[in-house]
Amino acid sequence: MGEYEPKIEVHFPLSVPAARGVTVRLECFALGNPVPTITWRKMNGNIPKKARLRKSQAVLEIPNVQLEDSGTYECKAENPRGGTAFKGYLQVYTFPQWISTINDSQLDSGDQLHWECKATGKPRPTYRWLRNGEPLTPQSRVEMVNGELIIQKVQQADSGMYQCVAENKYGAIYCSAELNILASPPVFSPNPVRLIATLGKDMLLGCRPRASPKPRVTWRRGDRRIQPSRRIMLLRNNTLRIINSSRSDEGNYVCRAENQFGSAEMTAMLWVKEAMRVDLSPSRVEVTVGESVVLSCRVSHDPSLDVTFQWLLNQQPLNFQQEGGHFEYTQTVSITLFGYYMIPRPPGPPGVVIVEEITDTTATLSWSGGVDNHSPISSYNLQARSPFSLGWQTLRTDPEPVTGDMESAMAVELNPWVDYEFRVVASNAIGTGDPSTPSRGVRTKEAVPSVAPANVSGGNGRRHELVISWEPVSEEFQNGEGFGYIVAFRANGTRGWKEKMVTSADSTTYKYRDETFPPLTPFEVKVGVYNNKGDGPFSGVVTVYSAEGEPREAPSEVKASSTSSSEIKVTWRPPNPGPGRPRGYEVSYWKDSEQEESGKRKKTAGNETSMALTGLEGNRVYLITVRGFNSIGQGPASTASTAKTRKDPPVQPPANLVWIQEGTNVSLNWDPVKSKDNESDVIGYKVLLSQEGRVHNQVVRTITPSAVLSLPEGGTYIIEVRAVSEGGEGATSSQVRVLTSSGKTRLW
Repeated sequence: MGEYEPKIEVHFPLSVPAARGVTVRLECFALGNPVPTITWRKMNGNIPKKARLRKSQAVLEIPNVQLEDSGTYECKAENPRGGTAFKGYLQVYTFPQWISTINDSQLDSGDQLHWECKATGKPRPTYRWLRNGEPLTPQSRVEMVNGELIIQKVQQADSGMYQCVAENKYGAIYCSAELNILASPPVFSPNPVRLIATLGKDMLLGCRPRASPKPRVTWRRGDRRIQPSRRIMLLRNNTLRIINSSRSDEGNYVCRAENQFGSAEMTAMLWVKEAMRVDLSPSRVEVTVGESVVLSCRVSHDPSLDVTFQWLLNQQPLNFQQEGGHFEYTQTVSITLFGYYMIPRPPGPPGVVIVEEITDTTATLSWSGGVDNHSPISSYNLQARSPFSLGWQTLRTDPEPVTGDMESAMAVELNPWVDYEFRVVASNAIGTGDPSTPSRGVRTKEAVPSVAPANVSGGNGRRHELVISWEPVSEEFQNGEGFGYIVAFRANGTRGWKEKMVTSADSTTYKYRDETFPPLTPFEVKVGVYNNKGDGPFSGVVTVYSAEGEPREAPSEVKASSTSSSEIKVTWRPPNPGPGRPRGYEVSYWKDSEQEESGKRKKTAGNETSMALTGLEGNRVYLITVRGFNSIGQGPASTASTAKTRKDPPVQPPANLVWIQEGTNVSLNWDPVKSKDNESDVIGYKVLLSQEGRVHNQVVRTITPSAVLSLPEGGTYIIEVRAVSEGGEGATSSQVRVLTSSGKTRLW
């Protein structure tokens, strides 16, 4: 058998779906003589480095396939007689995996339920909800959007077991939670309540019954309902506030709580007593070690109340019963100290801070205590700084506060995927000391984004475009690699959302083009976020209009009239208002002996409805059209109108200009100007008088070839004459220079 070109007999499918993590084998066997050589390539990318060729390069094997391995692969068989190729697409998919699930909830009747479940997967999962095993459908109170379930004003009938289902075409996953709607009558504990207020001070009487739904609360004193006044107020939490309490406020106050399941009352017995005053308090004393000192304390108080005293050293209670102690308590409420210590100071800096464990939002820190400077350390303050913070910032901790006997704590509420340094500051009763040396820099783990884009808006754009814009999310809140945006939109009144991925973290705009929707179509728009960990939240929904179209109608009532040999005035009426409104107008004009394409065009600066065409030729017929335009394009042109410019003005200037002085007046005469056949008729003359050195002209008009001028005294004046015709002004005569002085006029 002779030589023949290769022919691929066995090949992988046109589309190869594969789960992430498996080993994929793409086969490509070819016949030919000589035996063909098989080569492989990945279109628009490189074959993964982990890939291996088997069976004389006829099998491409990709172990542990990942999402980035997706793409079009080509095998090519070649020998000296020719070559052939086959292409197929490898689609790597992932089963849905939970990012966040729902938890059991107990709500009061009438509250709002808001559950959200989120999952990753490729293709991206869709969501549905079940209640007690049955599909949950949207209702007036029930809304389900992208893994969110919202039930307004929950009722007893809403109780049950709920399931969120996340699924793509390769599988489904379930998470469950129970919703329990509470319903109980009000109950108070304890009851009654005894309270003591200080004379002249404000007093708060609380009313906090256990009930579901929340009860209606009223207060009364005796048999009379309490009415709010300037001194007695009912706060939002049903607490009764009495301002500047007095003896007359003593008595029993009753709080009544009631809902549809029952009612209950709580009695608060209030006494008002004189405030306690300190008459003698310990003062600062400095003594030598080994000496004794006596500290005294004396108070005045309401005789109906007993008073007890407690002494503390550095915020710790003194133990007067300790055997071998050097503190003594006497009935006169004084203490004696033997062997007084050195004066304490704020603590020194803690030791080296070590980051023991880091997650996406927490960091477990440990340190060693510094010198307490003779006053026990009472608390530690954890601080951090990042590329996004203004210096060192105090952190939230677990536990909180961090007490002086601790040397480890967890910093919480950190931002994922951010570089941090940490330090610790110690405090005692005297003050706050210097901070520790900063820890080594560490980066928190990646997490799903939690901040949605702000200021979502849009509009304008080109014809049939929907332009959506937003304020990009700061790098501080991107939470991981592969950050991008999910732009979702739907025409008002429709149900399904279109979603488009924008892969650049710096993007601020997305443009969607569709020839089918008309101009200024309203869309519901929201923009979400995602990264390699999964999808984050969406912004709130806003309304954005698609771009308007070009003007649909031509201007009407276009009129053109000649005003001179070089100018035509054009006016028109705007088209009816509606989508595609003009932002301006374009006037096209051309001579009747020319084609429209060779004419000129002139645009208005705004929405004006008139224009003067200048620089035209005299005694010519022009055709004129008007069309509206906006940022999208131009609208249709109006029907062409015609206008003829007037003949050119006379070329010959007024001649033989003669002047005669009569006192302060100057009489002028000149020869009439006669128009030629191709010139417009003279309808008068214009005499121009200007003072030498000044721009302003004084104009005298006359229909005859003569004029009388009255000249002011004390100046040099220039006189000129022009013929005026229907086509404009003609040439200027020779100049006359006049000097006036002391009531006399000199001409030359």
